[in-house]
Amino acid sequence: MSTLKDRLTADMRAALKARDELTTSTLRMALAAVGNAEVAGKAKRELSDDEVLAVLTKEAKKRREAAAAFADAGRAEQAEKETAEGAVLDRYLPAQLSGQELTELVAGALAAGGYTEKSQMGPAMKAAQAAVAGRAEGGRVAAEVRRQLGL
Repeated sequence: MSTLKDRLTADMRAALKARDELTTSTLRMALAAVGNAEVAGKAKRELSDDEVLAVLTKEAKKRREAAAAFADAGRAEQAEKETAEGAVLDRYLPAQLSGQELTELVAGALAAGGYTEKSQMGPAMKAAQAAVAGRAEGGRVAAEVRRQLGL
């Protein structure tokens, strides 16, 4: 079993004992998403820490998008709940890169690969994503790559 999944399980049990309903329900949801990812495909398998992190990142993104949608619809209470759930998940995610750090990493990846034209967007994105290593959302990375390639 991955250590991140172990940590999620232990923290969920601690939250359950502490009667912290928000943390308990959020971590249950996260562990359910990890379980679904484990059984996706032809055979059940254990996910690595990186794969569990990818699942948590996806779930956190869902919470941010849902909070924005609820806020736009005037449902402040539901938006607050989604934001709080996102904050619980953020405890398990690596710190997000600042704008300056993202710019520097993308610039380094593009220079190392020699990417200078818009026709090289695909390989440039692959190199930039590898350099960023999950510390920034894909949309932010894509926007920065486009900006630096002059698109």
